[in-house]
Amino acid sequence: MNELSQPPLLAAHGLRFHRNDELIFGPVDFHVSRGEAVLVHGENGAGKTTLLRVLAGLLRASDGQIEIDGEVADRHRVAESTALLGHLLGHKGELTAEENLRFSLGIYGQRPGLSPTSALAAVGLAGFEDSLARTLSAGQRKRLALARMLSIPAQLWLLDEPYANLDLPGIDLVNRLIAHHLQRGGGALVTSHGAYATGAVRTRTLVLRAAEPSRIEETA
Repeated sequence: MNELSQPPLLAAHGLRFHRNDELIFGPVDFHVSRGEAVLVHGENGAGKTTLLRVLAGLLRASDGQIEIDGEVADRHRVAESTALLGHLLGHKGELTAEENLRFSLGIYGQRPGLSPTSALAAVGLAGFEDSLARTLSAGQRKRLALARMLSIPAQLWLLDEPYANLDLPGIDLVNRLIAHHLQRGGGALVTSHGAYATGAVRTRTLVLRAAEPSRIEETA
């Protein structure tokens, strides 16, 4: 099967989400191909974070369908195929950076050929392997979460405000990690209020408005 005939890594059809009978978003229709980043834009309350949590299998959509590699996916399949970087990073404060990473890999699996120490070094945490997570700065905790994303085999990255609490070198790190993930055949869905640069990769924008149909905009 050639690239043009391959199904998208993820496709969403008619997704809606209600909370207490209030429509938060939808209908949402879009897809993410391998090697592509889709940026999610929308005002506060448009449902960006909720959409990512639905796509991660943490919330159940009220309506609609999610496909992974062209096949209808239940929440378990969706959870296996995605990795979420959200506002709550999920670190255990009394575990070291390396222990936190190994704990996560025991749950989500490990990408072949990348050790925990190598992943920590790749995000600028070499020398912090034995530091307790509670002693790390906000930026270092974000880097630890990025090491987890880098280490697990999920093909679709769901990144909710990945640049928050990062300095300029940290922002550059996020962009390089995303670009590398896309070059390896993965995909990414990214929410951000700040700058985003992917280099020479395909990029589109999904525009969300509260309780309105979504639209896709092509980025030159």
